[in-house]
Amino acid sequence: MNRLNSQVLRGKHPTEEEIKNVKRLPIYFIIDNVLDTYNIGSIFRLADAMSVEKVYLCGRTETPPNHRITKASVNTWQWVPWEYKETTLEAIKSLPKGTKVIAIEQTKDSIPYTKAKYKLPLALIVGHETTGVSKSSLKKADTIIELPLHGINNSLNVVIALGIIGYKILESTSGT
Repeated sequence: MNRLNSQVLRGKHPTEEEIKNVKRLPIYFIIDNVLDTYNIGSIFRLADAMSVEKVYLCGRTETPPNHRITKASVNTWQWVPWEYKETTLEAIKSLPKGTKVIAIEQTKDSIPYTKAKYKLPLALIVGHETTGVSKSSLKKADTIIELPLHGINNSLNVVIALGIIGYKILESTSGT
């Protein structure tokens, strides 16, 4: 596939043939009430970079078309498969049978992301910038993972966390 830079993507879209030829990996992003439209746009860019199967935008998460999502995503929302669901639980229910659900969150039950076992198909849930992944979603997760933090702040931006975990999964499952 011809790789296009962000400047080109802002003005030109890939052809239908190029989009059709993308080999999608059985990885799903579930976005649980993420409010910042720049984060949402960046999640679409990451989803395109990783060639994920689908992005689920849930709850109060803004959906495209939205100027700030379009800008941050460099239009990738137009070819990355996505769907809106009222709740994260609806998104989880719509996943293909056998899909492991992994929440990225700091809880008393979370394990370091380096200790998790990653096997496709799987879904990654990220949550609200302040309150995190909803409790109801955490209950439905097969595994809860976290990134170790060594500084003063106790959290990472959702896109950063999703990117680190996403590429760990690609590395672990030979999806690169």
